[in-house]
This record gives sequence, C-alpha cells and structure tokens, in this order.
Amino acid sequence: MTEIELLAPAKNLESGKAAINYGADAVYIGASRFGARAAASNSVADIEELVQFAHKYRAKVFVALNTILYNNELEEAEKLIHQIYNAGADALIIQDMGILKMNIPRIPLHASTQTNNYTTDRICFHDQLGFDRIVLARELSLREIQKIRAATSTELEYFVHGALCVSLSGQCYFSEVTTGRSANRGMCTQACRHPYNLVDGNGKKIILHSHLLSLKDLNLSSNLSELIRAGISSLKIEGRLKDINYIKNVVSYYRRKLDEILNSDREYAKASSGNTEISFEPDPERSFNRHSTHYFLQGRSKKLINTYSPKSIGKKIGTVEKVGSGYITLKATETVNNGDGLCFILKNELIGFRVDKVVDNKVFISSTSNLSPGVDLYRNHDHEFIKMLEADKSVRKVAATISVTEKDSSLHFELSDEDHLSSDYVMTELPEPAKNPESADRNLVSQLSKSGNSMFNITEVKNNCQASYFFRMSELNEIRRILFEKHEAARIAAFARKDTDQQLKTIDFPQKEVDFSANISNEKAAQFYREHGVEKQEEALEVSSAKENQLLMTTRYCLKYELGYCERFQGAQNTPPEPLYLEDQNRKYLLQFDCKQCLMRIRLEDKS
Repeated sequence: MTEIELLAPAKNLESGKAAINYGADAVYIGASRFGARAAASNSVADIEELVQFAHKYRAKVFVALNTILYNNELEEAEKLIHQIYNAGADALIIQDMGILKMNIPRIPLHASTQTNNYTTDRICFHDQLGFDRIVLARELSLREIQKIRAATSTELEYFVHGALCVSLSGQCYFSEVTTGRSANRGMCTQACRHPYNLVDGNGKKIILHSHLLSLKDLNLSSNLSELIRAGISSLKIEGRLKDINYIKNVVSYYRRKLDEILNSDREYAKASSGNTEISFEPDPERSFNRHSTHYFLQGRSKKLINTYSPKSIGKKIGTVEKVGSGYITLKATETVNNGDGLCFILKNELIGFRVDKVVDNKVFISSTSNLSPGVDLYRNHDHEFIKMLEADKSVRKVAATISVTEKDSSLHFELSDEDHLSSDYVMTELPEPAKNPESADRNLVSQLSKSGNSMFNITEVKNNCQASYFFRMSELNEIRRILFEKHEAARIAAFARKDTDQQLKTIDFPQKEVDFSANISNEKAAQFYREHGVEKQEEALEVSSAKENQLLMTTRYCLKYELGYCERFQGAQNTPPEPLYLEDQNRKYLLQFDCKQCLMRIRLEDKS
C-alpha cells in the first residue's frame, strides 16, 4: 500500500503539536534562521520537542531551511543543519544548491518549491540528482502532474490549501528590488497584495486602485482523490504564519476528507497512527480565507483574484433584508452572534464592521451607512467558532488494549497498541484476594480503561486472571500511569528515522547558461552549477547591484486573460493598446506577455 501524507504548517512548537493532534501526518517548521518565513523561526530545542511529540504518533517533522545563503552564512548554516539532524528531524527542505556542497549528515533532502519546480526538465534534474522529495509548483495542472509522475521516481508533494504566491516560487524579485527585502531571504513584503492602477499604452488609466495581483486562496479539498491518483503522496497545507485556530480547523477538515478516501480505497494507507475526536464541525470558510480557487489544476480559468481586498472575506452568511436605526435584519443562512466581524463589498472595496449585539432578529451595529437591502454579507471574524476552537483541547489517541495475566505468582499488565507495539508492568507480589470478586473485577476493568488526557484510547481491558484480587483505586491509577508512561517512551524509541540512502549524482543541469533567476548567492552554489555543466552563470539579484529595468516577477497568472483581453484563447478584440503597465504611488511596472509559453512578466521601468 502507498502511504498518503497530510502535511501541515507549524509557526511554532504550539502550532506544530496542534497540527499533529488534529490529524497531520507530518509538519513543516522553520529553524532559528534561513527559513522562507523569517517571522516563523524556532529554536533547535523546540524542534527537538516537536520531533519527540510527533514520533509518538509515527508522524514526521520537516525543517524548512529554504532561503538562499550568503558566503558569510555558510558555516553557520552547515552547523545548524547538523543540529537539526541531531534533534531528530526527518527531512530538510532547501532552496540553496550550495547546501549540497556542504559536509552535512544523511538527512533526507526535499527540493523546496522555491527551487522553481515548474518545468519538467528542472524537476527531472532534481529527481535524478538525488533529492528524496520534490515540492511541486502550485501552478501545475493535474495533467502536468501526471506527466511529471511518469518521468520521475522520487516522492512528490503538492499544495492543496492556503495562500497562493502569484509569482512562480523562487522567481519573485518585486520585494527585493523595490524595498531591499528579499522573498528568497524570507522577508517578502507581499507587493502582490498591494493596489495598483492599470495603465494602457496611451497612458490612459483603465482600472484604478485595484488589487490586480492578489490571488484568492487555494482549496483543492474536492480534488484530493485525483491528486493521489496522479501520483502525489504528500498533500500540503500552506500557512506557517497562520494562528493555532486556523491549524485546528483546516487540518481537521482535510484529515476528515482524506480519511474518507483512505477508508474507501485499500490501495492507500494513512502515514501515521492515531485518531482525534473533535467537538466542532471543521469548515475552512470560517477561518482566514480570501475565497477559494482551484488555480490551474484543471487548466487556465478566470476569477483568480479579489480586486477589492487582500484581506480575509470569510463565509457568506446572507443578505441585508432591512436597514433600521442602528440595526439591520438579515435573510441569513448562518446564525449571527455578538462580537462577530462582518463585511461587504462596495464599489470594489471591502468594508467591515463589528456586531455589537443581536436581539431577536435585529443585528445592532455602530453605523448602517452604505448598507442597503440586498447587500451580501460575509463573516470574517466568527466569534463563537473561534471560542469553540480555543476551548477544544482534543488529544490524538492511539488505540490500545490492556491485558492482565497471572504468571509465576506475579501479575503482568501488558499494553498493546494499534501498531502492534507493547509494554508491560509486573507486580512481583500478588495482591490480597478480593472479598467481593465481582466488584473487584469490575473495578479493575473500569480503572484501567480510563485514558484521560493521555495519548491512548483503551478500547478493551482483558482480565485473564483465574482469581480476583483487591486493588485500591490509587494502586490501579498508578499502574495505568506507569504503563502509559513506559509505552509512550517505547513508541518514541521504536520510531526509526530513515536516513537518506540517496547518493547525489553528477549530472548535467538542463541549461549551459543560467541568469540571476538561478539565485546563486554564494560560492558553494556557484561551484555546484559549474560541476553540473553550467558554463556561464549570473549571481543572484540579492548580491548584485543591477536593479534598473529589472524583471520583478514571472507568473502563469495572466492579467489579460483575467480581464478578458486575451486574443489567443478568448478571441478578444478592441483590446487596450499595449504595452500595459501597473502603477502605484511610486512608479510604473511594465507588463510583458509571453503568449507562446502562456506567462506574464512584470518588469521595473527604468526611471530615466
């Protein structure tokens, strides 16, 4: 059977434990430095604690060290990799090829989506080179994934939920060029979420102050089975900057979806142990979301962006029925509660307000201006749902049984779990015979069946003793505590981390020349490309002084297609005169359309 992994993000130790508790088979987390989310860094000690927690459930921890490195950071990065390995991490997610020239332990290596796993030749190079896993670009379609699977042998990982970068990953230089904060260094300022004017070749402003690059969020929860069949073995949720309530809700939702598939198709299996019972109904629309898209999974489509705002819009809850004095009434599909945050779209702008109180069917708010009957309302802060998530302290449970057997004048208590691991506790002296055998046997089973907040769900207690013995309740509680403690340690010890058996191969890179987009920012990376047949290479933009007339972004998303201006696929006529530009308060950005490859590029206009 093929194991299918649900991979969740972890901002910190607390979020990582929550992700495991609520159903993730693996989590990815940033280290203290060199992760693509600088605001989500973690100590090695926290990573080690998370590893211990995850391995109890046969879940894994991957550490993201996926920025590009500078020469003066190579020694520190190499030392950190050894520390991560010694902490027990199961894999390292990397972008910088210079790491492959370091003296590093045999930790499995995952080629980050930042390594631009968009083209088949690049993906095949990483496959043949010896990466243990390749994180595919979000822009790939199902048909392209199938072709990649047929051409490769390593594990394939694919994003199924969360925020989308409009640029090809690793190929966005907007933030670096305009602010000096590099996305490839984990400090993206998210220029794609800013508002712009669209200007035509005659200088006419066609669209004003609109979020023309701000993509909706990815949601492929209805396509999991197709992705698995196409060859994806790891289904990845985005969100290393999201809060713990987002993690609880979204991970639970995808766990449920994935389990439905695994339970109906015995060809595939869960990649970790245990199950979690939760007290809420998971619903991704009730957590941060910009509305959803399938992006390019089924091919090119429109309505990929929210022009009105990059903020969370939430779930539609109904329409305004009546506007009164300080209140509104709704035709609602959801219950509105005190403290909710609601919003609506007015003239391409997202306007939000807080619910002060709800009395009968009246929703009292501070201002009813701009509201009118028929306006659609969305809830982007679900007060009661958040309280429910915060209150839910579910613990992931591993099914187990306890048997009690008398042997050689001693009592043996054995705990066996769903993974066929066992631990025992032996009482070398038999307790006193029970005066009330029926009550004593009932008490034995009852007390040993309790699991409380432990990681075990005791499904059965087997009393194999011929005689009945008297136990104080405290004695049975102590026996159960010792059994649980021993077995938890045994599960951690039994988890065998798999060191990589991959040998990095000397094969030629697909191109003989590479430009700045190869992101070569240190001498070891330069050495790597030379050794793999690259005869001419440019240094990364982050270490280059060239910034004018610079390519800022390459994206499969096409603004012409989104707006209905595409001549090739939409047969558009009377389109705005080109070249087209995006414009903000500071400068203009040239849009270039590569219709042959169906790509859009954004270039910084030379101020001169």
